[in-house]
Amino acid sequence: MATIKIKQVRSRINCPKDQKRTLDALGLRKLGRVVELESNPAVLGMVNKVKHLISVEQ
Repeated sequence: MATIKIKQVRSRINCPKDQKRTLDALGLRKLGRVVELESNPAVLGMVNKVKHLISVEQ
């Protein structure tokens, strides 16, 4: 499967609790951290939920 790189670019401060949990599930716990994950429907759904806090590279 294809992989995507996800980088947290905005702070999680004042975000709803479910968005904070989504960032944790993606492995993003600090600002500026980059993770590489497989591109599957579950990950893409999480990315869509917090798209205003992250940047995505193919």
